[in-house]
Amino acid sequence: MKRVRANMDDYEGMEVDSLGRSGRLAFMWRKDITVFFRSASAHHIDFDVRENGAEWRITGFYGWPAIADRVLSWQLLRLLSTEGDSPWLCIGDFNEILYSTEMKGGSRPQWQMNNFREAADVCGLRDVDFEGLEFTYDNGQEDEANRQSRLDRAMANDTWMEMFPREKLIHLDREGSDHAPIKLILNYRLDVGVNSRKLFRFEHIWVGEDGCEETIRRAWSDSQDNLLETLGNCAQKLQQWKGASIGKILRDIHNKRRRLKRLNEGGRSKEALGERKCVVKEIAHLLRKEELFWRQRSRAVWLKEGDRNTKFFHRKAVQRRKRNYISKIIEADGRIREGNTAVTEAATNYFSDLFSSGQPRNFEHILDGVEGKVTDQMNAILRREYREEEVVTALN
Repeated sequence: MKRVRANMDDYEGMEVDSLGRSGRLAFMWRKDITVFFRSASAHHIDFDVRENGAEWRITGFYGWPAIADRVLSWQLLRLLSTEGDSPWLCIGDFNEILYSTEMKGGSRPQWQMNNFREAADVCGLRDVDFEGLEFTYDNGQEDEANRQSRLDRAMANDTWMEMFPREKLIHLDREGSDHAPIKLILNYRLDVGVNSRKLFRFEHIWVGEDGCEETIRRAWSDSQDNLLETLGNCAQKLQQWKGASIGKILRDIHNKRRRLKRLNEGGRSKEALGERKCVVKEIAHLLRKEELFWRQRSRAVWLKEGDRNTKFFHRKAVQRRKRNYISKIIEADGRIREGNTAVTEAATNYFSDLFSSGQPRNFEHILDGVEGKVTDQMNAILRREYREEEVVTALN
């Protein structure tokens, strides 16, 4: 570990001594990132991370390899989960699988997997999506003696998932070890430099704001008779107007609550009580806007507008955004295209071919076997000019 750190001047690090033949636990971080040590043992290493204003917790975990001791892994995991409710990521070699589909070759008692799932549920942890190798462990044996399983993984609670909605765990190729290294990317993006046009969306939270109605009225009066041009002009004017954003709402809520805290700690004069009443009313109004913002994005339309559950709406919106993101696509010839540029090109080519015509000719012989249903008499009736009495009859 010392040799590794010596070759990485921009990093700090910490290691925990091993027990027996098991490997050491080590944790390294860039010097420009602030970390706070929490605790460590031969089976875990725990830190708080602070970067770019975000604070969260990371735990490196190594589960007991012996089946008889596996219960100790889940006891440790439960204990760690009780130490605060901050956004939490737990990553490492758990030495266990969650489901029988996470192994190839051999068998595993159901109770072992049940114990892992139960511990994860109690701790509020769920799996981080991964790409790459299906199994991270391979015992290196041949034929029927070969055993493969997914022992290495990353798990996180809901608040961490909300903080990093585009996270992705990558299973890298094995080289000198029987375990595959895993790499967690917090902001997983392909072709970041590709510019995509942002879809205009009218925000429900703009309704009732000063300037919104006047902006729409002015844009509508300045437009011509063409409806599409009118709507486009209205969208452009609203974007220039820039009503409330979720960032501004959250900042206002934070500032108002700080103001409320000072008022609660102050005196009880008539002026202070009056101001406190106004601040409480303003906070309630901002919280209502936040709820509407996340509700609009969650598409959870089966809930009534009055059902206040901002956390639920926010989680639904994050899940929907992740579900709607396409990271790769398989073409008709079996090729896998990854990245925004490649995916866009593949989709464009597919639909262009689907909806374009090759200008076929001499296909009359194909229609010879199709029985005609429209007679010449029927065709003559269909093609003749409309009469006034027919229009009157149809409208009545």
